[in-house]
Amino acid sequence: MPAKPKSKSAKRNGRGNGSRNGRGSRRNELVVITGLSGSGKASVLKAFEDLGYYCVDNLPIELIPRFAELAQNSEYERTALVVDIREGDSFRKVPDILKSLKKSLDTKVIFLEASDDALIRRFSETRRPHPLGKSQSVHRAILHEREKLNEIRNAADFIIDTSKFNVHDLRAHALEKFRRNADENAIAVSCLSFGYKHGVPQDCDLLFDVRFLPNPHFIPELRPFTGRDAKVIKYVNSFPQTREFIDRISELLIYLLPHYVREGKSYLTIGFGCTGGQHRSVMIAEEVRKRLANAKYDVKVTHRDSPE
Repeated sequence: MPAKPKSKSAKRNGRGNGSRNGRGSRRNELVVITGLSGSGKASVLKAFEDLGYYCVDNLPIELIPRFAELAQNSEYERTALVVDIREGDSFRKVPDILKSLKKSLDTKVIFLEASDDALIRRFSETRRPHPLGKSQSVHRAILHEREKLNEIRNAADFIIDTSKFNVHDLRAHALEKFRRNADENAIAVSCLSFGYKHGVPQDCDLLFDVRFLPNPHFIPELRPFTGRDAKVIKYVNSFPQTREFIDRISELLIYLLPHYVREGKSYLTIGFGCTGGQHRSVMIAEEVRKRLANAKYDVKVTHRDSPE
């Protein structure tokens, strides 16, 4: 993918949280987000980032064809960018550029708008000037911008009126509207093992205490090993409560994860803690990881307090 473009402002950036799944049979996808200033383009771009798109804000007009070419031939299957009136006079080139792109790349255009009252209120609350300048009132600038964007609005695939949305509602709406059914599993899961005697990790979304299981630490021949060694796994698994716990927790997580996805969560950290973080928590984290991976989730495992 291209390097992040040098910024014209603090808002221009490339955010590389996109899909790296390799090129599939379908054409790579480009989503172009545009619309009126103050209509919520940054919030929608953030939603697409959470959906796994490689996102770029305020890409220079001249770079759009090059960006699309790289997107079409890269490992990033889905890309999204914001382009708007901040580009000045060169923005008039955008409709023709998009028309050309649609011939070779799966390109969708999302146009965001809002009522004049809503836009005026947002500019008043943020105390930011309208991009068309301070030489005219915000209201006149909005009317002028509507005229400039009329052609691209008419060519848009989706038009979203954001007048009644706050930033959180708009993000949730975008996630719900543009999430593919196949993306029910689009959440990155991290299974983390740790020892309570070393402190509770602060970044866990869910935390399970597995100190109720028999402790291999008190078996001299098992003490030097970890929960990844066959002897320890066999010992911990020999207790019915272990198997029942793994079954129930895995079923609970497989039930919960799609609901987290629908609420817009893009990652989840699940902590499993035992006393020292060497045996039980390690073994449980590994087993739960396998169950979630079998359910087609992207899962990694980290053992905070266990040596490699």
